[in-house]
Amino acid sequence: MITAIDYCKAAVSGRIDSSNALQFENELMELVPSPCEGFTLDIEKLSYISSAGLRVLMKLRKSCCGPVKIINSNEQVYSVLEMTGFSQLFTVEKAFRKVSVDGCPVIGKGFYGTVYRLDPDTVVKVYSSPDSIPLIRNEQKMAKAAFIKGIPTAISYDIVKVGDSYGSVFEMLKAKSFNDLIIESPDKIDEIVRRWCDLLKIVHRTKMEEGELPSCRNRHIEYLDNIKEFIPEKNISRLKDLLMGIPDSLNAVHGDFQMKNVMLSDDEPMIIDMDTLSSGHPIFDLAALYVTYQCFKEDEPGNTMDFLGIPSPTADYIWKSLMLNYFGPIGDEAIQSLTDKIRIVGYIRFLYILSVSDLKNGPLGSLRIQHTREHIDELLSRVDNLVF
Repeated sequence: MITAIDYCKAAVSGRIDSSNALQFENELMELVPSPCEGFTLDIEKLSYISSAGLRVLMKLRKSCCGPVKIINSNEQVYSVLEMTGFSQLFTVEKAFRKVSVDGCPVIGKGFYGTVYRLDPDTVVKVYSSPDSIPLIRNEQKMAKAAFIKGIPTAISYDIVKVGDSYGSVFEMLKAKSFNDLIIESPDKIDEIVRRWCDLLKIVHRTKMEEGELPSCRNRHIEYLDNIKEFIPEKNISRLKDLLMGIPDSLNAVHGDFQMKNVMLSDDEPMIIDMDTLSSGHPIFDLAALYVTYQCFKEDEPGNTMDFLGIPSPTADYIWKSLMLNYFGPIGDEAIQSLTDKIRIVGYIRFLYILSVSDLKNGPLGSLRIQHTREHIDELLSRVDNLVF
């Protein structure tokens, strides 16, 4: 009937009625510590609960000084909890719909998970972490905030269970990523980059509300704590001063605008992966793109083919075309000056990614760290601000 899963968490199965409610109460209370700061009941396998069982839940609530959470409720039990008002006394979550991605084509793969096409109209992004529900809900929140402000954004309309993981479902009518479009039609790369860049400008022109999004500048300042083991203290101080000199603003920053995260659906571009959305200066988006199209491949020439499916020269062309489309015909010297500023922020991000992942390990990780440190040393000798 009841099984301990973890500290202050248990699973309930079968039926609870007047014939076994006392047994349920005794078994449950044995699992409740004193004092109890909160308890979670997983009722995925509970098929029925009577008023006698509900009274036990009330005793559990009174014995806890923290919240009681009921998760994975089926429709029938949820209806009982809602009708009796228990959904207002407890945090009650319905069970997630289960889907299978067996045989589904992969249309994208990123740091947090893999995107599969379920059918011609829908895709599901399956997160690699089994504890991804907060990430998914944060992405839904960010996507809605952006959509309301006029940014063309794909919004998840459902959370599903995929094996032991969770996924976020989107309606994508015959959509393809801009990355796929370049692979399929390399002769149209200039047009594709132009549309991609135009959308990036729309994002950067969009003003969000005060406090609605985290500050991208502050996020990068926090990155310095993670990378200080790789960078001399004097350079950490210089990098912090440079970041502090970037004007903070309420303009939107996507955070990972590489072409796999921009889709074309019925000839309308839309953005996915909104969990990195923040506010600030456009340099942070451009720096993230520098990491994707330049940093990773420096010491691993096959990286862009493995990750993006495009050869290294194509990645170079995309980066150069992005700079020309974003800033216009301002001359080689001006482009080089802007690139130096973007590279500094990009290397901070790159080192952060290395520091929080296994990518820092092994000969390749050591080489990347060494070269990035050398690049920062060189750039700090000639860059005195990051403003443009």
